[in-house]
Amino acid sequence: MFRNTKLSRTAIAVAMSIGMSTAAMAQVTSSGMTGSIVGPQGNPAAGTVVTVTHEPTGATKTVTVSANGTFNLTGLRVGGPYTIKLDSESLNDETITGVFLTLGEDYPIEVALISDQDVERISVTGSRMSSVAFGKNSPATTFGIDTLENVPAINRDITDILRIDPRVYVDEAGQNSIQCAGKSPRFNSLTVDGVRLSDSFGLNSNGYPTERMPFSFDAIEQVAVELAPVSVIYGGFTACNINAVAKTGTNEFHGSAFYDYTNDSLKGDSLEGDNIALSSFNEKRYGFTVGGPLIQDTLFFFAAYEKLEGNNLFERGATGSGAVVEVELTQAELDEIASISNTLYGFDPGGIPASLANEDEKLLIKLDWNINQQHRASFTYNYNDGLNFNQSDGDDSEFEFEKHLYERGAELTSLVGSLYSDWTDSFSTEIRIVNQELDNRQNSRAGDGTIGGNDFGEIRVELDNVDVYLGSDDSRQANDLNWEQFGLILRGTYYFDNDHTVTFGYERDELDVFNLFVQHTETEIRFDGIENFRNGFADAIYYNNAPSGNPLDAAADWGYAVNSLYIQDNFYLTDDLSVTAGLRYEWYTSSDAPAENAQFVEQYGFSNSGTIDGEGLLQPRIGLNYTLSDNTELRGGLALYSGGNPNVWLSNNFSNTNVTQFGARGRDYGYTDGSRSLFDADVVYSGLEAGVPNGPGYGVPSEMFDAVAGGTGANFEVNYLDPGFKLPSELKLTAGMTHLTDSGYVFDVDLIISRTYDAAIILKGDLVEEGITDNGYIDYASPNIDSFKLTNSTADSTSLSLAGSMTKSWDNGIQLTTGYAYSDAEDSQPMNSAVAFSNYQFRAYTNPNEQVSSLSDWNIEHRITVDFRYTVELIDGLQTRFSAFGLSQSGSPYSRVLENGNSEFGFTPFLERFDSGSGAVLPIGSSRNSFESSWWTKVDISVRQDIPAFAEGHSANVYFIVDNFTNMLNDDWGVLYEAPNTVRIGDTTPETRQGDASQWELRFGVQYKF
Repeated sequence: MFRNTKLSRTAIAVAMSIGMSTAAMAQVTSSGMTGSIVGPQGNPAAGTVVTVTHEPTGATKTVTVSANGTFNLTGLRVGGPYTIKLDSESLNDETITGVFLTLGEDYPIEVALISDQDVERISVTGSRMSSVAFGKNSPATTFGIDTLENVPAINRDITDILRIDPRVYVDEAGQNSIQCAGKSPRFNSLTVDGVRLSDSFGLNSNGYPTERMPFSFDAIEQVAVELAPVSVIYGGFTACNINAVAKTGTNEFHGSAFYDYTNDSLKGDSLEGDNIALSSFNEKRYGFTVGGPLIQDTLFFFAAYEKLEGNNLFERGATGSGAVVEVELTQAELDEIASISNTLYGFDPGGIPASLANEDEKLLIKLDWNINQQHRASFTYNYNDGLNFNQSDGDDSEFEFEKHLYERGAELTSLVGSLYSDWTDSFSTEIRIVNQELDNRQNSRAGDGTIGGNDFGEIRVELDNVDVYLGSDDSRQANDLNWEQFGLILRGTYYFDNDHTVTFGYERDELDVFNLFVQHTETEIRFDGIENFRNGFADAIYYNNAPSGNPLDAAADWGYAVNSLYIQDNFYLTDDLSVTAGLRYEWYTSSDAPAENAQFVEQYGFSNSGTIDGEGLLQPRIGLNYTLSDNTELRGGLALYSGGNPNVWLSNNFSNTNVTQFGARGRDYGYTDGSRSLFDADVVYSGLEAGVPNGPGYGVPSEMFDAVAGGTGANFEVNYLDPGFKLPSELKLTAGMTHLTDSGYVFDVDLIISRTYDAAIILKGDLVEEGITDNGYIDYASPNIDSFKLTNSTADSTSLSLAGSMTKSWDNGIQLTTGYAYSDAEDSQPMNSAVAFSNYQFRAYTNPNEQVSSLSDWNIEHRITVDFRYTVELIDGLQTRFSAFGLSQSGSPYSRVLENGNSEFGFTPFLERFDSGSGAVLPIGSSRNSFESSWWTKVDISVRQDIPAFAEGHSANVYFIVDNFTNMLNDDWGVLYEAPNTVRIGDTTPETRQGDASQWELRFGVQYKF
């Protein structure tokens, strides 16, 4: 029988609301089609021939309607337009045009054919309704080409688009990381054309494997954010999956070119009445796309190139400098430190960081081959190389000279080959092979960019309120990362005559890692005050290296593979209720293990060489979609997810064994008790590079050098995997509704309740509880060698997200989408670093080894967004497009901690957190992240004006974009204040003004299309 499902009821209602024909509706949901074709009385129109044509390439697929009136097609290109022809020998033929597809769920075609004598030939038109979310069974938002081309995307990044969803917070004061429903950005997954392009190692907080988005903005046709997709083909995340679709070539040559520009005169120079000292800079971006046929109707190409030539700006300065952020020290103190460094240590620390040139280059080439009607292949090459200059110690209580900054860059090469095949009308397959290589570099400004070529170590001068850093950052003295990933996807879909569509497959992702990370290979020396720095009296000296003196011998060279098997069934349980149910099983294999530490085995009774080899997890998933009425549908789901945990956490176990590298401390040789100066005549320095001064910073005190060479000394903590480690997972329960009013307003509401199990955390493995202090804190002892344990939290975390949105389009050219999201997300540890040491240290607690679920560092409790667009012809025949994006959101959470928390413990196992070593200890009875920074409200705008083009069929426009237009109108508006994660009790000004996010910025551009 002919179902009254989402296509025939709700979707047709949407079609009516925008003036469409009601005979067919193109729901933008997937790269496949399923259909039900019946006759006038609802009887199956068996034998009807369905021909689907992708108009831009001429690719066609033909299928015959089965005995029960159904058909299925998979492997269709995303986008469109498509034309669907229904050819029946006994009934009137029908043609549906203007159909557009996207990744997600199958596009439903349900048509009742009528007899020839009742009506003339019918031709109906579909619609590109990407903003209308009918047919979903999970919370997701898809953004089409209209959004990509018109919203104020000043960064030319999908983050500019995804932030329209109120559940997605983009950290504009940081690295533009994407935070979904209060979850860590490290737990996201990014896929492009179904291939994972995430940060496979987990080093970056922006979620990309590279410094910026690794593909050209103009290469993207659509992008979606999926917070709990029930399809079993998705894996490798627990927060959200971000899915982008690349454009393709067509039978017509087409392309575009753009250029945009900004400089320091187009950026705000005052905030809240304060004049801001801006660094001089110029930034330009340019690029092009081109596509067309290599062989008409058969072979097509598409290419997209983009280049950035810009600057990293640094907004910190001494008190009275006029910098955006003034740090509590004087210019005279900085001048004195620089003078001592130059004259006594023989090292020029550089000036005050202001502006450093950066760049980014990306190229995507895509080939599509229509082999025949049954087989289609594609090949995609993607390249990205970019760099930034970063601060390493940029907290409010820290200040860096320029040469303490470091270059952070990455070069990515990705190759993807795909084959789509229809073997019968019922059975189709996909085969995909992926190879990706990444070369990550982190080079100190004080060095020459080679391993061991930094020459001068890190010096830290501790003033009353600020620590001043110069020399090579301790974490960039021997730092190199390369990884290679191989992926295989084998997927099949079988369509049964009883309307069941079964998807099944096997996937394998192999990752091989070379990770060199040895801190202090050129030493780190700390001085308590300027006079001690002048006189060479250190209060701490650190040195680490491989015994050979070559840090490459301490590199971690390891790998693993994750395998996945899955099966899923999609069917209608009733005429109005569709069900998607499936199972996904993932398991890990690895033949590599960390080097075993004999002392660790003796003291702990087990080996530090454990791995995740053999660990697996079964992930059941189910999703529902129910058509309640012509205007309303309901959805819900329950699904388990795993993945997204950064591999760098595992890599630490290979690097930090106290077998391949060793450490020494100056305190063990009389260098930090005030009895010896580093300038004393009896101090002998070893490890000096050719031609450098013989002294501290350039050399290592010989006692420390010899201790490391001999495999002895005050070693660092051994990192190891808990022998009982389980794969972390997250269970998500979702419920949602879409409702269309008679006047054309579309309302969406979604609820997500999630439960995190076995979250990965870092604990000190050597601690033993000895009792309770007088103030109620646990007293610890450490009877074994120091260690950090990667383990699972025993405290499960519950999170909640409730979001709603409204969308409406008017005939006068106005489009409006508004949204609100409430979030209450929890975790056991924020795990916001790549290093075990830092993950354990940078958080607040009453017990450093506690396992307590608290509010997430990434939670934004309230978030309101507005996407407004208006198109009008101010000049006859030339459109003007106005667009504005506004947000108003509550602040990030933080904790209030004790002034001198270390004094609460008989043993200080949690390392130092503040300059005084006070730690991040909460008062008894307090919770982590119980305070909140101030709300932030701002509006971004863009205006695009069409101008005459050079030829018919071409188009051109000039545009400008203003980031934080509110601040341009009034320098008191749009100002962002944030507090760090931990703030001492009694601090009356915990929040700091975030300059770059607060200042308005204007960018001009021009675009040409042909």
